[in-house]
Formats: sequence, structure tokens, C-alpha cells
Amino acid sequence: MKKKMTTQELILTGMLAAVAGVLMSLEFSVPMMPPFYKVDFSDVPSVIAIFLMGPVSGALVELVKIVIKLITVGTNTMYVGELANLIGIVLFVAPIWMIYKKRGQNMRAAMEALMVSLPVRIAVSCVINACITLPLYARAMGVSLNEVVQTVGAVNPLIKNLPLFLILATVPFNLLKLLLNYTAGWLLFERLKKVSILRTRTV
Repeated sequence: MKKKMTTQELILTGMLAAVAGVLMSLEFSVPMMPPFYKVDFSDVPSVIAIFLMGPVSGALVELVKIVIKLITVGTNTMYVGELANLIGIVLFVAPIWMIYKKRGQNMRAAMEALMVSLPVRIAVSCVINACITLPLYARAMGVSLNEVVQTVGAVNPLIKNLPLFLILATVPFNLLKLLLNYTAGWLLFERLKKVSILRTRTV
């Protein structure tokens, strides 16, 4: 049976969510990528929350950071980016926690969980972009999906259609962003675990 979150865990979850909200606002563009593809480090607190306190804490950090960003900064993607983040929460949190728990909840297990999550999230991102977020973004902007792709072609002439958009933009962007976030999250978790800030979850 799953343990309830302790007061200490609730406080730490809130702190990590606040940090994630700030980090989500500190985003930056990547050369040769669509203008609405921006890198941030807001997954780092989520990774730490999952490994330290479990999937509920990780999901709460993800939810709260989206709310914080919308309140403080708003959206530059007509809420499509935020919708994609919401869709991805379960696909982000659940696989990492299940593998981490199954493999023994140690540093090696954490690394394995992140390595498995990486291709899964990239593949899912391609599906979500092609079927949900890009069509919604195009509709919100009042243009066709082809026009969105053409806009991206202005920064990367090799992108001429949706499949090339996924191969040359979605895949490398998510690979870069996830590698940065996962590496930073794993390294910070390693240090926090050494100082025993909390006992890691065993549920």
C-alpha cells in the first residue's frame, strides 16, 4: 500500500515545484530550431522529486510548474506547449519511477530509468507533435499545418514537410533538452542522496 506524503515531503515538493516554475520561465532558443521550441531546465526538480519522494511528488512538481509559468509569464504558444507538457507528465513520471523501483532504487537504477525514458519520451513527442500540438498550434495561429512547417523552414531550409520537421527538429530538440535535464537531475540527486536530505521512497 502506498505511503502518504509526509509534511517534510510536501514542503520539499512545494520548494521543488517553485524552483521548476522559475526554471521553466528561464527558457532559451536553440539555433536552427522552430521559434516555439525553447530549452529550459524545469525537468531537473521533477527528476529529483521522483527519485527522492516518488511519482506523486514528481507529478505535482510538473503540474505546479506549469501553473506558475502561466501565472507569471503566460504562454507564447497559445497554450499548446502547456498542453503538451500536461500530456507528457504521465509518460515522464511513470516509466522513470517503475524502472527505478524495479531496479533497486540506487544510483545505477536512476541512470537506467532515465536512459530508458529518453527514447520513449522522444518517440512520444514525435507522435504528440504530429497529431496534437502542431495541428492545434496551426489552428490557434490561424494558419495551415503546412504554413507552420514553412515558417520553420525559414530557420532550417532542410525542413520542407512534417516528417522532416519531426526528424530534424523534434527529435534533436528533445534529445538535447532531455539530456541536459536528465544529466543535471541525476547529478543533483546523487549529491542530495549523499547528504540524506530525505529517505528515498520504497513504495
